[in-house]
Amino acid sequence: MLQQFELFSGSLQEITSSKKLITTLNAHSYNTVKKDPVFREALQASDILLPDGISVVLATRLLQGKKIRKIAGDDIFRYEMERVHAAQGKCFFLGSSKATLKLIKKRAEKEFPGLEVYSYSPPYKPEFTEDENQVMIDAVNQVEPDVLFVGMTAPKQEKWAFDHFDRLNAGHICCIGAVFDFYAGTVQRAPAWMVNAGMEWFYRLVREPRRMWRRYLVGNTLFVSQILKEKFKNTAKHPAENPPFTALQSQTVKRNGTKS
Repeated sequence: MLQQFELFSGSLQEITSSKKLITTLNAHSYNTVKKDPVFREALQASDILLPDGISVVLATRLLQGKKIRKIAGDDIFRYEMERVHAAQGKCFFLGSSKATLKLIKKRAEKEFPGLEVYSYSPPYKPEFTEDENQVMIDAVNQVEPDVLFVGMTAPKQEKWAFDHFDRLNAGHICCIGAVFDFYAGTVQRAPAWMVNAGMEWFYRLVREPRRMWRRYLVGNTLFVSQILKEKFKNTAKHPAENPPFTALQSQTVKRNGTKS
């Protein structure tokens, strides 16, 4: 299943400025695509699919032997803001509450003077009517932003951006969810050392146990079991090409002198 997704493994600087749908894949979204074919289609159709999670990075290495690095939603957000600011362009935030968007605008205008910041807060509901969709599209198209940030939580944001991609007059369309709250300061992100160590999930679990326990404790366990099942299935089909994990680990130790 993971092999059905083409994860981005390059540098963000390599991404051209032409219109693109940019999304992320982590353990939670991987679990979700198993039961949501439209979400799966949206991720597969993305021009750039970022590996947003140490679990996805390790799983890609285990299943495909590819060494990729984690690129979080916050990474693409920072890159896009700096890119558009350098060009004195326009950014648009679609999603979240009016209060959160006000905080985002205030901070962005302070950190990136000269950058034009626009936003729209859609109704808080599971699905939008066609009229509501059109209002959002019109709000974006009146601005024609260089980058459109969509923050409606996954999988809603990815499916919305995918469904309306052709009707949106925007450059990069980035689905970044929780970054809205992180940047606004309404939710505190993990310290840099925890992010770099791949422990951001643990920080969020400790901070919001009632909301996050199912996603991380149950979800991460499900993700690991699915990846191992996929690994063993591939090994059974191609034993010569896919040595057992213990053998692969041993080969890595011999090459590097330390455990990977």
